[in-house]
Order: sequence, then C-alpha cells, then structure tokens
Amino acid sequence: MKDKLLHTPEGVRDIYGTECAAKLILQKKLDQVLKLYGFRDIQTPSFEFFDIFNQERGTVSSKDMYKLFDKEGNTMVLRPDITPSIARCVAKYYKEEELPIRLCYIGNTYINSTTYQGKLNEVTQLGAELVNDDSVDADAQMLAITIECLLKAGLKEFQLEIGNADFFRSLISEAGFDDEEDIVKLKTSIENKSMFGVEDLVKNKKISQELKEIFLKLPELFGSIEILDYAKSLTNNPRAIKAINRLEELYDIMAIYGFEKYISFDLGMLSKYDYYTGLIFKAYTYKTGEAIVTGGRYDNLVGQFGKNCPAIGLAIVIDNLMTALSRQKLLPRIEASDTMILYRQEYRKHAIALANYFRKEGNNVILQLSNAHISKSNMSADNKSMDILSLNDYRSYMQRMNIGGLLLIDNDNEITIMDAHDGSIKKADFKELIGSK
Repeated sequence: MKDKLLHTPEGVRDIYGTECAAKLILQKKLDQVLKLYGFRDIQTPSFEFFDIFNQERGTVSSKDMYKLFDKEGNTMVLRPDITPSIARCVAKYYKEEELPIRLCYIGNTYINSTTYQGKLNEVTQLGAELVNDDSVDADAQMLAITIECLLKAGLKEFQLEIGNADFFRSLISEAGFDDEEDIVKLKTSIENKSMFGVEDLVKNKKISQELKEIFLKLPELFGSIEILDYAKSLTNNPRAIKAINRLEELYDIMAIYGFEKYISFDLGMLSKYDYYTGLIFKAYTYKTGEAIVTGGRYDNLVGQFGKNCPAIGLAIVIDNLMTALSRQKLLPRIEASDTMILYRQEYRKHAIALANYFRKEGNNVILQLSNAHISKSNMSADNKSMDILSLNDYRSYMQRMNIGGLLLIDNDNEITIMDAHDGSIKKADFKELIGSK
C-alpha cells in the first residue's frame, strides 16, 4: 500500500532536480521572445465550466476531458485546451477593443488520452494569441515568433509544416459531404496519409472525377513551395484557390523575415480542433514524433463568447520540446551555483553573518547546521563512527543536490572552502571576509 502511494496516476509525472530547473530556464527564454513581440501575460483558471469546452467550440472531445462537479452540481472541466479560455477572456475584458490584442500565457492542459500508451495527459503549454487582426501579416508574425522561439530554445534543425483548414473545408463543401461520421473518417485517412482509406470513402460518392482525384491526392500534397502550384492545377474551386494564394503570400513574407528555409507545406494537414478556419501549422524536429508547436487561425471562436473578431494563436508544448532537446543533447546545462555553509552550533553567529553577506551580494546560500563532527580526512563515514562525516561525504551530497561549493566554519579564524566539482580545498580568513562587507 505504501509503495502505491509513491506512484503518480497514469499520464502524469513528477519533474524535479536539474530537469525542473532546465524546464523553468527554457520557459523563461521563450517568454522573453514573446515579450519582444509585444505580448502581455494573461492567466486563466485551471478548471472552468464544461460549456467553455463543449462540442460547439470545436475543441477536445468530451470523452477526453477530466470532469468534476462543484457544490452546486455544475459540471466543471480541467482545461484540455487554453485557447477557448483566452477567447472567453477576450470577449469579457476586451469586448469594445477593435485594435489588435496580444496575449501570452504559460499553463498546464489536461487530456484524458488513456488509449495512447506513453502519452502524457498533463502537459505544459506556452502560447500566444493575436486577436483583432485577420491579415496575412499577422499569420506571418506568429510563424516568425514560433521559429524564433525554437531557435532560442537551442534547436538547429526543425521544420514548420503549414496548411490551410479552409482548403479542406472548401472541398468538403463542394463534394456535398454532410455525414459527420464520414467527414471524421476522411480526415483520419488524410491525416494518416492513407490513400486507400480516402479511396474507400469517396469512390461511391456522387461527385466529379476531378474532385475524387484531388481527395485521393490530398495525402500526397506536401512539400516545398512548388506543391502549391501543383495543388492549384488540380481544382477550379475558387475558395480552395484563395486558400492556396494566401499560403503563397505568407511564404513571400516569411522570406522577408529570412525564415523561408524552415517552411514546408502540407495541404493534407488537418487538426482535431475544429475551430481553426484558415492557417494551421505544426513544428517538428528529429528524435521526437510529436509536434513541438501547434497553432492556427480561429476567426469564429471568440464570436461564440459574444465578440466577433478574428484571431490566431500558437502553443509550444514544453514537454515535447524538452524531450526533443534532451534527445538531441541540447538541454541547457544547469550550473551548480549554490553554496552551502556548514557549521556547528557554536559557530551559528558566524555562519548567519556569512550567509547574509553572500545573499546581499546576490548569491544563493544554503545554511546547514551539522550535528556531526566533520573530519577533513578522505575516509568515508562508512568506515568511522556514525557521528563523523568527512568532507568527501559532503562533496558526494553536494553533487547529488547540484550544489557548487562548501564553506565549512569549524573555528573562529578560518573558513575551509571546497569545490564540489573537483574536490579542491583552500582556506580563507573569516574575519577578513566579513570585515570587507
């Protein structure tokens, strides 16, 4: 029973030590990029009313949500997606604002994806939302932010795949698909690049041969800028061509940013989020199969909360990015910068004075009372009585805890200084050091 208490539920995990430190450093770096682009922080609740995320919103399926009830019997949901929460806030706090609104956030999302083994149910997302701007320049800015964030994180090789949700919708509308189940199956087949699955769904539909052909080719419509010209040659649908033209214009702007080498196209790209209306994108890097960034344009979502306005957003999945950085050996190195002051009770006054001095200088200090006699020999405590610890014992402890150095106060005049990395020891005059503050 006690062992069971030590385990976390399926799909969640503890993050601690240097991994936790690296995650916080990464989040700070990425947040700085968003601030450079003028985005302002917003925080929304971890749980909200179910209606914020219901089927009409086009977010995660109800069966994949964590639900609970408040004292009044209202159904609450641990947020599976932060974008609807931001949309609610925009409609509430910025209802009269007509000029662009830039908001950014860091928060956890919760999706009960128990059917996917090894997939985390709780992940941290760092994201940005640009509201009240429907221009292709706004689309380009969000892609540029995404690329700058990934470069700032330390990635050297990655690709931003972009598509347009309206391209697929225009074809569905032209074909007269009205069975939601068939549309879901078609989307799944296209996402999985399964031409056989697509063929099985369209072969008996009463649509033109030309339209059947483009559905069959959707899983293949990915690659460089040239794929857009080819896609336009396959259709006369004005809405579909308009979607492609916007992608071409977007590429031209990305070239001005100097980021075109990171861009590829996938007209078969779809999303589980039905609120996307235009540009959709995902970022990938090697040694991880999951997208490290997702995003897109959602021009109708905020309107569901009472403010009709366009919007586009991005979400960096910090956990997936951390996995990629770790596998590519690009995680930031966490320097052992803390110092431990170790003292016996009779030198408490000296230790506190020294700790105060270092903290005022901006240094991290661990103040630790020693209840054991400190031996300066290299003999470990295993070979001596249990009330004696060697400096090597403390060095091992500091290495486990990522502490950089030790200051030992065991007399009135001298301080023993040890470097945890190489074990080197030197002496310093206590009165001289304290007297210099």
